Amino acid sequence: MSQKSNNTPDCMNEFDPDSLTVDQAIDRLAASATPISGAELVSLPDSLNRILRDDVLSPINVPPYANSAMDGYAINSADLPTPDATVSLTLVGTAMAGRPCQMKLEAGQCIRIMTGAQMPEGADTVVMQEHITRNGDTITLSGNSGYQKNANVRYPGEDLSKGQIVLGRGRRLTAADVGLLASIGIAKVNVIRRLRVAFFSTGDELRSLGETLKEGQIYDSNRYTLHAMLTRLGHDITDLGIIPDDIDAIRAAFTQAANSDVIITSGGVSVGDADYVKMVLEEIGKINFWKIAMKPGKPLAYGRIGKSHFFGLPGNPVSTMVTFYQFVQPTLALLSGEELVKPKYLKIPCRTPLKKRPGRVDYQRGIVSYQEDGSLVVESTGTQGSNILSSMSQANCFIVLPRDSSGAAAGDVVDVQLFDGLI
Repeated sequence: MSQKSNNTPDCMNEFDPDSLTVDQAIDRLAASATPISGAELVSLPDSLNRILRDDVLSPINVPPYANSAMDGYAINSADLPTPDATVSLTLVGTAMAGRPCQMKLEAGQCIRIMTGAQMPEGADTVVMQEHITRNGDTITLSGNSGYQKNANVRYPGEDLSKGQIVLGRGRRLTAADVGLLASIGIAKVNVIRRLRVAFFSTGDELRSLGETLKEGQIYDSNRYTLHAMLTRLGHDITDLGIIPDDIDAIRAAFTQAANSDVIITSGGVSVGDADYVKMVLEEIGKINFWKIAMKPGKPLAYGRIGKSHFFGLPGNPVSTMVTFYQFVQPTLALLSGEELVKPKYLKIPCRTPLKKRPGRVDYQRGIVSYQEDGSLVVESTGTQGSNILSSMSQANCFIVLPRDSSGAAAGDVVDVQLFDGLI
């Protein structure tokens, strides 16, 4: 009887000395992912979720002038009363947002001012309207109110100063960032061009939507899942469809995709007789690694075809999604110029027992919810097979069980990676 080669993965063997740990794989990917070159100038409304190519410096101070933080009365702090005393001031004008009062404030005077209005000349303090007594054009302020110089005044550059780096290169712009750039008058931003990503599924059993299934055939869910995940990230994507289990067809698909920054396949990277993707990759490209000590998703191939980065994802639908989120998505971010952000975990009690064998990090699908006392709890979605795509639809998190773990009992605290911000 022949023995298996040490280089042949055995999916039943939890401890595989040839498999990389998840952290080792992430580190290797980070070392290989040099950001792409190329930028484009886009209008601010079109910049959401795009990645800055350059630092953005503020051309102005924000706010550009001293203004009131609330509705009240602008006074000079020299007129503030001493404790236990009162002072009466004469109202001589009004300042509105966008309509400054042109009068210079003299001693013993005050100006009615609204939130955001420019501070009048001679005024350095705003007294809230609730803290004064008004009788016609006279206001009275008590020293017991505790006001000090500069109270309720926003000064130039308090938020942003001219020449300050507002947002750094490599930042993925959020809605708040877009508003921030608008506040300094930036109408266009220089962003990194979109990544070009080509993808396809492999397998004679796969059929696209709209086709009639014959015996032994299934609908291709992975391609539509990949399309959705890549679309959400804003990449320039090319769907090459379903490629049959044929070496020549797979080679032709790789050739067609070779001008992309990244090529992603699902299926064909295991050890079956018809798993040709890895064979073609060894012929026309270079494999960096292809086994990860994780479940689901052990047979993950990463390599290069010319200048293109290649990811060969497992064919089972949950495995495809797990490996995409743990490895492909952070690599795409690095290639786009973002910094590597490693997953963040919450420690949450688990309501249900979890089964696992030591040897691989296990990404089980879970549901985080609030208990009556406001604390968080997580529970399993149920059956955890890598073919159970409904578990991903039901879940809102991964329950991440360490490599040496033997599972968890009900009530144990486990590591949870929330889908929010991930998926």
